Amino acid sequence: MDLVIIIPAYNEEKFIKNCLDSLLNQTHAAKKILVVDDGSSDNTPNIVHNLSHSYENLSLISRQKSFSHEPGSKIVDAFNFGLKNLRVDYDVICKFDADLIFPEDYLKVLTEAFQENSKLGMYGGFCTLWKDGAWQVEQLTNADHLRGALKAYRLECFEDIKGLTPAMGWDTIDEMKARFQGWEVHTNPDLQVRHLKPTGQQYKKNLPGVFGASLFRMRYSWSLALLTCLKMAKNKSSLSFFLESMTSFMRSNPKKNTFLVTEQEGAFIRTYRWSKLKERLF
Repeated sequence: MDLVIIIPAYNEEKFIKNCLDSLLNQTHAAKKILVVDDGSSDNTPNIVHNLSHSYENLSLISRQKSFSHEPGSKIVDAFNFGLKNLRVDYDVICKFDADLIFPEDYLKVLTEAFQENSKLGMYGGFCTLWKDGAWQVEQLTNADHLRGALKAYRLECFEDIKGLTPAMGWDTIDEMKARFQGWEVHTNPDLQVRHLKPTGQQYKKNLPGVFGASLFRMRYSWSLALLTCLKMAKNKSSLSFFLESMTSFMRSNPKKNTFLVTEQEGAFIRTYRWSKLKERLF
């Protein structure tokens, strides 16, 4: 089973070498690792270029810096640029962030999981942060959610969901579309990846507003959006996040905010979310 990795990177000189070293020294090698330099102004492309001389399966492509600053769209646009320039066949495609360090058997476990379960569409581990003298799992989402930093897709599943949506919430939309299409999405708590940079720290200022609008665009109901914003605000220990995100949700309307999913997909998302809430409560 052939596996390829696309890594969008913008000004990641502090982390990119450690990330690539961990991926280039796996017990199961990736067929191709493609780093997409998104117009970095630091030494990121030079680090990757120099390293690629020693590894045939590592390549670098560059594009002009993305004009988008919206959370989600910038990194997906860079990923999609890499996808268009991928020139190898594959069975599994991964979208990884450039600030991760992977355990040496990560790709082996990943590949075996897809081989053993033909219904498995998406799979991956968990991100951990260094906190209080130890690597601890990031407590940002539910355990059944595969973090956007380390996504892996079976090719057929990736094609069924029509790739990634360049918008905030893309890493929820892909999972929901996969489940809607009948694919299984699983996480592995034993696969723990070191995350060297806190999630979304470059988007702190406008994140609540974009988050609220994204829930509307995914066709959340008012009550479901309320609970989701409350949970996110609790995780961030920020009352203002709740107020801003819910205000943004309530001010959204179909004329200004294009929906990201179909009516049928939206109904599936609402049903799935409520079922998971009931599971946790009862």
